[in-house]
Amino acid sequence: MKIVQITPGAAGMFCGGCMRDNSLVAALRLQGDHVLMVPLYTPLTLDEADQSRGTPIFFGGVNVFLEQKFAWFRRAPSFLRNLLSAPALLRLASRFAAKTSAAELGDLAVSMLRGEHGFQASELETLITWLKQCEKPDVVCLSNILLSGLTTRLRSELGVPVVSHLQGEDFFLDGLPEPHRQEAWRLASQRARELDALIAPSRFFADTMTRRLGLPKQRAHVVLNGIALDGFAPAGCFPEEPVVGYFARMAPEKGLGLLVDAFLLLRQDPRFTRLRLKVGGSCTAADKSFVSGIKARLEKSGVLGSVEFFPNVDRAGKIEFLRSLTVFCTPALYGEAFGLYVIEAMGCGVPVVVPRAAAFPELIELTGGGLVTGCSARELARTIGDLVTDPERSRAMGLKGHQSVVDRFSIERMALDMADVLRRVTRGGRGMEPTDEPRAAQPQPN
Repeated sequence: MKIVQITPGAAGMFCGGCMRDNSLVAALRLQGDHVLMVPLYTPLTLDEADQSRGTPIFFGGVNVFLEQKFAWFRRAPSFLRNLLSAPALLRLASRFAAKTSAAELGDLAVSMLRGEHGFQASELETLITWLKQCEKPDVVCLSNILLSGLTTRLRSELGVPVVSHLQGEDFFLDGLPEPHRQEAWRLASQRARELDALIAPSRFFADTMTRRLGLPKQRAHVVLNGIALDGFAPAGCFPEEPVVGYFARMAPEKGLGLLVDAFLLLRQDPRFTRLRLKVGGSCTAADKSFVSGIKARLEKSGVLGSVEFFPNVDRAGKIEFLRSLTVFCTPALYGEAFGLYVIEAMGCGVPVVVPRAAAFPELIELTGGGLVTGCSARELARTIGDLVTDPERSRAMGLKGHQSVVDRFSIERMALDMADVLRRVTRGGRGMEPTDEPRAAQPQPN
């Protein structure tokens, strides 16, 4: 099968969606599919080999910004656009783009969803012209619904189905200021009706987005996220001093502040005076003020010496970080569509504690690799404490989670499920019943 995967860069940040798409493309290629990965906006920031290497960057972030702000630039010559799309320049510009919040991107989000009617219409035509020079694909995959403004022209000009992943877009869209928020949701709903299928990472998020987009449930197919398992394995034993760990973007919405609250409660208990906290994950310029505030709180409480921060580590560093934990907890405060970090922790044999919210209960039910608890700091602290004081139970839970990740959440497994959905779509399966049942465990490559 010939697939075009279109994935936006995240302005220099480690982005779960980018890394998931990149791993999926690699796995699809290994199983024999021909996949062309096309980056948008900025170069992809990844912790594995870049599968888009050698492909031009379309909708270059500098061009997109100038087209949004200045009418004269929409008629700029191609040589100037090409110059401003140089990867080195885009990486430099990413340093500033990373400071931009969703609230500041309303007009641009609306313009992109308008597609051929938006200010970036010329960028879309450039992409289509280039794709026409390549081998015709069987299907085009968009990384998220925010790119659905490309759908109409891609379908009509290439003559192939277009599908879109769902990856937590509701949080971004809800964060836009009015009147952009309402208009962006309206356009997303309109564009989603043109897509041949939506692919969600959990049943929770499939139901959430079809409801909010006003679509029938059968338009969304559940394909569980997967990870490349190389290097993911349980440590021989838990650390001598118990460690609770967080690994995600160091931002309020991911629940870092809530976990710090729980940690401070635990440290007040005489049983947990040796408990340590490790905080890892992406930390952008926009996050530094929040992280500084967290450190100030910890210092004021007299426990900063028991807390370590590991910003922007590579893949090997991430695995080493996870294997050093006793319990993992990233208590995201919004409707998390999946939570790739949960199965990464389980892949290292670490039991997880997650709030009873969003996709988390679904993951725990599928894996048995952790506990679900309430969303307050006190409830998180109590559940984390229960696992820390029962190492035998924690170890068994971690091993069960690891085995479930091997059986159900490998990137090879995801590639098989994804290819199955895409083949059905290319055979004219628009509107077919969704694929919700987990695939039987597949043998893993040696």
